[in-house]
Amino acid sequence: MFMATLATAQIQAQSLHYPSFAKQDVKDNYFGTLVSDPYRGLENDTSAQTAAWVEAENRVTNEYLSRIPFREKLLKRLTGLANYEKISAPRKRHGKWYFYKNNGLQNQSVLYVMDQLGGEPRVFLDPNELSTDGTVALKGVYFSNNGRWAAYTISRSGSDWEEIFVIDLKTGQQTQDHIMWAKFTDAAWQGDGFYYSAYDAPVKGKEFSNVNDGHKIYYHKIGTPQNEDVLFYQNPAYPKRFYNCSVNEEETMMFLYESGAGAGNNLFVRDLRIPESQFIQMTLDMDYYYYPVYQDGDKIYLMTNYGAPKCRIMVTDIHRPGLDNWQELIGEQKAVLSDVDVINRQLILTYNQDASDHAFIYGLDGKMLKEVMLPSVGSVSFTGDKKEPECFYTFTSFTVPGTVYQYNMGTGQSTLYAQPKVKFRQDDYTSEQVFFTSKDGTRIPMFLTYKKGMKRNGKNPVYLYGYGGFNVSLGPSFSAIRIPFLEQGGIYAQVTLRGGGEYGEEWHQAGTKMNKQNVFDDFIGAAEWLISEKYTCSDKIAIVGGSNGGLLVGACMTQRPELFRVAIPQVGVMDMLRYHKFTIGWNWASDYGTSEDSKEMFEYLRGYSPLHNLKPGTKYPATLVTTADHDDRVVPAHSFKFAATLQECNAGSNPVLIRIDTKAGHGGGKPLAKVLEEQADIYLFILYNMGVKFK
Repeated sequence: MFMATLATAQIQAQSLHYPSFAKQDVKDNYFGTLVSDPYRGLENDTSAQTAAWVEAENRVTNEYLSRIPFREKLLKRLTGLANYEKISAPRKRHGKWYFYKNNGLQNQSVLYVMDQLGGEPRVFLDPNELSTDGTVALKGVYFSNNGRWAAYTISRSGSDWEEIFVIDLKTGQQTQDHIMWAKFTDAAWQGDGFYYSAYDAPVKGKEFSNVNDGHKIYYHKIGTPQNEDVLFYQNPAYPKRFYNCSVNEEETMMFLYESGAGAGNNLFVRDLRIPESQFIQMTLDMDYYYYPVYQDGDKIYLMTNYGAPKCRIMVTDIHRPGLDNWQELIGEQKAVLSDVDVINRQLILTYNQDASDHAFIYGLDGKMLKEVMLPSVGSVSFTGDKKEPECFYTFTSFTVPGTVYQYNMGTGQSTLYAQPKVKFRQDDYTSEQVFFTSKDGTRIPMFLTYKKGMKRNGKNPVYLYGYGGFNVSLGPSFSAIRIPFLEQGGIYAQVTLRGGGEYGEEWHQAGTKMNKQNVFDDFIGAAEWLISEKYTCSDKIAIVGGSNGGLLVGACMTQRPELFRVAIPQVGVMDMLRYHKFTIGWNWASDYGTSEDSKEMFEYLRGYSPLHNLKPGTKYPATLVTTADHDDRVVPAHSFKFAATLQECNAGSNPVLIRIDTKAGHGGGKPLAKVLEEQADIYLFILYNMGVKFK
């Protein structure tokens, strides 16, 4: 029996008694090497023993945090800062305008509709009405091409599982249509029905942990039950791959996407103008990505990093869609092409240069027309219709909240449309970008944000954040949640790590598989540089990251425990030998490799796997692990096993706690109330363990 009981070990100075979980004598054989996994029982997230352990761990964590005197003050300040109106850029659909707005502290943003731009808004869909606690999130809204229907997807309690519902746009009423067990999907409309991607219903009790395989595409006709949906596409030969499709607005072309076995995707096309036409394969591998961005008659415009690590725009013809027939329209530049929008039959290309955005307008002939002059260094996203002249963009930076501008594509003039009013003095803060040299000599950028007048005296608290994986780029962005840390004299440091997409595919590959240690070296190098440049010292550094960033924190705190005062691994991938055995973990093999690939790959993974590099008798940083019961992206077993092992191994007086949220998942769609509570606890833990008194 794996009974959760209170251990007798007392943690020096903190008086913490950690729950114990009875170990198992479990060993796995990897190429002749036996590896113990004594906390294997914690992988069973539905067992009574795991539930008892979770309850006991949360009790220890809550009791510790409740003893810190400024908990309520910190949460109150966070809540006050988050309480401001947030408005998205409006989007035109079938003659009406839709936008999201949050009045301030609503758990989920509300979708509104206007009959004309600037008209009186009315509620179209309020996800706050779908649950009493805000744990049902609106994931996406998809309008039919004939303007009759709108499908929308929701998730419950943060899970990746999605349900699909339909609204009749004539009556404004919800229909009886309801789809269950959809995942990683949208709704691709054709006529009075749509295509969606789903899995078979999971085994009861294992909905959030069992491996997901057999992704299928179905067609749902409005007014029919789900059990009558037509199976449109499946590939039993490759059950551990993703399959999605899209249909253009004219319903003349359909694209099929295959992914999950590389860093990119395969692409197929079907001519819907020809009855009973079949898909034609356009590409031959998944090492690169291929995204159709616009269709004009028989022409297909695509964005790809094939033959161009920093991406380019290609064009082909549906009658000759094979990759060999593609023609380059806009070639690779020095900066990375990160996004393409088509508005008013023009291409808006967003380039990422040193982790900041720059935007340019091109004609469909590939000729550059003008640069979009952005307010300052920051990040931008555009909104508009392919054939309509209205264009909007949202701009943000570390000190500028997301601000919406209307953009005149003819004159190049930007007009302020919506600006949030956050209760802080923007001019009191500043950001800078610095560069330092990593262990192997690579030049690494880092953004620093802090209060003006900050002294480089080697004593400033630092919130060091990174991700470093899966071609994800971290640009400048605003978060009111960071302000309380900055107000305490803290520095928010965001590192542009290898493994991300900020400098193209070569930068990404430099942080994958047998190069993964580069990512950790970059992050460690950032901390060492901040110390050497007198921004801070090791007693004032907290390292923070989520998901792949949680792996980053776990690896760095086990490799250099003396370098950091606090570690916050959030929903992290901590068991690198077994990550691929849960839900969609197999999809990460393109970045990580797996322990089953080869002896060399197994040894490399074990060499940095956070769980397997915890050593008894080591003094680790004060650590707060965070996870949630409905996380079916990175299952909580990663955090459970890591926390249990860390509590057992830690020899110092620093606390080692785990915060396990309920009715929450990997992070997406989390209600604002839960976000604020979690962040308050994180700051509380960081500041208290740094000896910073909250002012």
